[in-house]
Amino acid sequence: MSTTTETPQKLRTRKPLTVGVIAKNLTALVLAVVFVFPVYWMFSSSLKPQHEIMTKDPVFVFTPTFENYTTATGVDLFWTYVQNSLLVTLGAVLLALLVALAASFAIARMKFKGRKGIVLIVMLAQMAPWEVMVIAMYMISRENDMLNSIPMLTLIYFVMVLPFTIWTLRGFIAAVPVELEEAAQIDGCTRGQAFRKVIFPLLAPGLMSTSLFGFITAWNEFAMVLMLNKDKESQTLTRWLTEFQTAFGSDWGATMAASTLFALPVLIVFLFLQRKAVGGMTAGAVKG
Repeated sequence: MSTTTETPQKLRTRKPLTVGVIAKNLTALVLAVVFVFPVYWMFSSSLKPQHEIMTKDPVFVFTPTFENYTTATGVDLFWTYVQNSLLVTLGAVLLALLVALAASFAIARMKFKGRKGIVLIVMLAQMAPWEVMVIAMYMISRENDMLNSIPMLTLIYFVMVLPFTIWTLRGFIAAVPVELEEAAQIDGCTRGQAFRKVIFPLLAPGLMSTSLFGFITAWNEFAMVLMLNKDKESQTLTRWLTEFQTAFGSDWGATMAASTLFALPVLIVFLFLQRKAVGGMTAGAVKG
């Protein structure tokens, strides 16, 4: 007769449901519904015919149609808007990462006169609302004959994204033990090689998070392109969202379809960078 013995394991015990736990779960559920419902309503409205959008009573069951998406993407210069948005957004993010890597490393690792002052300036620049700089940016662009210019708009977005990028990467670099860098230099690496081979791989989560923030900031920006780029061929998708006006009012179906398409790249970038950030947290931490 054989007997079975169970290996000793720590079994997870389910916490009893208390009033506090139930209240927290209900609060989380309510908050999730509050935040998700506008996105659902935007997407569902983009698939509704116009007469079902403008009804007094909300319509939840309907026959979907893609007519609104055809209207949204059928406007003049749509693909020009897409190209301009990608150019200024990706250009601003890449420039910000390149400059911020050098600046944040200097602030986090090097001792020099005026370092605290630079950190304070970066913080103030991040806190300042960029809308108050629209007039100054317009005058600078006009004086340098840079109105309706994609490079100028990219440069402005780069300046907008840079302070947060420097501040965030500074924290990630400061969190990396300086002993790792010193050990690499003892093994024969120069300071630049130590940064490239040891510190840079460990910055993957910081690079992903700052890239995501920079992408969202530049992608959603409206005030600067509204004031600086009057020429339609130099405008971005944020101006495209304002074009669905008719003599009878707003075309809400096309507006909701355009808003859905406009939010889609941000969602894709978020999902991609989130996976990369998790995978890069320990990249380069172990020497093979």
